[in-house]
Amino acid sequence: MSGFIPASFLAFPLRLDDNPPVNHSVTELTDQLIASYARVGGINHVDGKILPSKTASASITLDLLRLLFPGFFDEKSIHSSDLRALTATLMDSVAERLEDEICKSLEYAPPEDAGHEEPRRKARDLTLGFLSNLPQIRELLHTDTEAAFQGDPAALSAEEVIVAYPFTEAIAVQRLAHELYREKVPLIPRIMTEWAHSRTGMDLHPGARIGSHFFIDHGTGTVIGETAVIGRHVKMYQGVGLVARSLSGGQLLRGQKRHPTVEDRVTIYANATIVGGETVIGEGSTIGASVFLTHSVPPHSLVTFDKNDVNVAQKARPGTVLDYQI
Repeated sequence: MSGFIPASFLAFPLRLDDNPPVNHSVTELTDQLIASYARVGGINHVDGKILPSKTASASITLDLLRLLFPGFFDEKSIHSSDLRALTATLMDSVAERLEDEICKSLEYAPPEDAGHEEPRRKARDLTLGFLSNLPQIRELLHTDTEAAFQGDPAALSAEEVIVAYPFTEAIAVQRLAHELYREKVPLIPRIMTEWAHSRTGMDLHPGARIGSHFFIDHGTGTVIGETAVIGRHVKMYQGVGLVARSLSGGQLLRGQKRHPTVEDRVTIYANATIVGGETVIGEGSTIGASVFLTHSVPPHSLVTFDKNDVNVAQKARPGTVLDYQI
C-alpha cells in the first residue's frame, strides 16, 4: 500500500500499554499542594507583610527610563511643546506608584534607624528625594553614552547607543537602583537590577559604586558585585567578572568589602575575572582577555594570560592598550 510504514520503522511499537486513568479532581490536587505548603514552608510568604510587586517595580523602572531618556522609550514621538505636560503626568504617576512599593518594602523590613516614623511618610520622603536626583543621574548617563559612542567604532550615533545598546539600559537601571540602595530601601533596588539583568544579560548589583564615563562593550555575561568600586573612564567587555573570593562564610560576610576596586582609566577585556575585596587594579591598567586575577596590580600595568600563567608588566607608556580585535 502506498504510504504504508512498517511498524519496525516507527520510533515505538504500534501496540502501547494503556496508562492508568487519571482521576485526580481539582480538590485533590489543591489538597496536595496545600500539604506541600505546610511541609516545605521556607518558600512560602503567607500571612506576612505584603511584598513589593515585581511587576509593578518593572513597570515603574520602565517609566523611569522614559523620564531619563525622553523620546527613546516611548511608542510615539514627543514634541518639545508637549514635554512639560507629559513629564509632569508621568512624574506624578511614577511618584504615586513608587511610594506604594517603597512603603511595602519598609513595612516588610523597617530600617534600623526608622524609630517610630510612619512607613507611609518615610516612603513619601524617600520617593521625593529619589526623584529629585534624576537630573544628576541623567548627567552621569550622558557621560556613559558619550563613552560608549567614543569607545565603539561600530556605533553610528549617540542615538543608536541609547536606543539599541543593552548597556545603556543596564547602567541606567543600576544607577537608579543605586540611589535607592544608598537609602537602604529593601528589595526594590535588587528587583530593578535583576529586571535589567534578565533583559540585557548584565548583572550589575545596585550596591556597586560606578564612576562616570563607564562603558561595557557587548556586555553579555558581565557581573559586577555588590561592593565593587569602579573609577572613571573604565571600559569593560563581555563576560568580565568583578567577584568575591569565596562565599563560604555566607551571611557572616555581609557588609564586608568582598569585590575588587578598579581605578580610573582601566580597560578589562573579555572574560577576565578579578577576585577579592582587597584586590585593586591600579589606574591606567589593561587587563587582558581570560585573565584570572586574585591580587592587586600597580598603576599602568599590562596583565596578560599566556600558557596558564598570568603575566604582569609595566606599560610602555600610560594609556597603552592591548591590540585585541573584538
